[in-house]
Amino acid sequence: MNSMTFASIRSAMSKGKQMMLSPTSGRLLSSFAALVFAAGLPALASAQTLERIQSAGKIVLGFEANASPFSYADDAGQPNGFAIALCGKVVDEVKAQLGLSDLGVEWKPVQFDTRLDAVRDGAIDLLCGADSITLTRRAEVSFSLPVFPSGTGAMMRADAPAALREILSQDQLTARPIWRGAPARTFLQQKTFAVLPGTVSEGWVKERMLTLQLSSKLLPVNSVDEGIQNVLDGQADVFFGPLPVLLDAALRNAQVGSLAVLNRQFTFEPLGFALARNDEDFRLLVDRALSKTYRSDGFRDLFMRWFGPPDGDLVLFYKQTVLPD
Repeated sequence: MNSMTFASIRSAMSKGKQMMLSPTSGRLLSSFAALVFAAGLPALASAQTLERIQSAGKIVLGFEANASPFSYADDAGQPNGFAIALCGKVVDEVKAQLGLSDLGVEWKPVQFDTRLDAVRDGAIDLLCGADSITLTRRAEVSFSLPVFPSGTGAMMRADAPAALREILSQDQLTARPIWRGAPARTFLQQKTFAVLPGTVSEGWVKERMLTLQLSSKLLPVNSVDEGIQNVLDGQADVFFGPLPVLLDAALRNAQVGSLAVLNRQFTFEPLGFALARNDEDFRLLVDRALSKTYRSDGFRDLFMRWFGPPDGDLVLFYKQTVLPD
């Protein structure tokens, strides 16, 4: 049935006209109703998030099971981590705003390479992870207030050449020009850099290699654990990734004594929760929950469970992130 026919039926109904249906027209209308119902199914996925949550009586939260310290599955298989704890505060805010004290919570594991698809397609209501807030990603999803000030860090073997550690610890890669034939540049030409595809770290390493005209090898890895293993096995000289994730992974690795993470952050990447675009009501609720949490007396203890005592820069970051009521 074309749009003109649909418009005619809608117009007649809005004017209160009775429509006499023959058996044939009745079958046509039944078919039309089935088409309308089928067409409406995808619309449910794009409905406003709070409406969908209220209708379903539950909220669906996505998390990565191996993104410690932000999100991970504990020994009992339950989601845990800093981002998970913050999402618990969001759930409390949803319960209060919708008046649903018995709101169900479904935790759905997501894969790194499809996590934003799950948000965009409505498979999850909120991604309780730690994704860098970038303009490219904002073309697909929206983001909450920042939950952590992250950035690209570097991991290498503890017995890596002192020259490599010195080069990466100084400002030569970001500020000083390295001319063709310079010792530092020549040294880097022979190295292999592991990165997680689709991350800000990968983009930064590619840009540095292009700017410095390096012919070094870029080695994509599927996970943080794979990147670490490549470093330990000597397949990669440096693994570039989110600094807090590298630090946490190194401490949890059985060969922690064989790993070294530089005390340097090459980029600044505020991390946030991903949610559906064009849903300001839900985004407002999430930001309100985060602002309340950051202002609360218990936030310091919550933060220390995963990161230890915050330094002055971190305290300032959260103070500046909070939005007033």
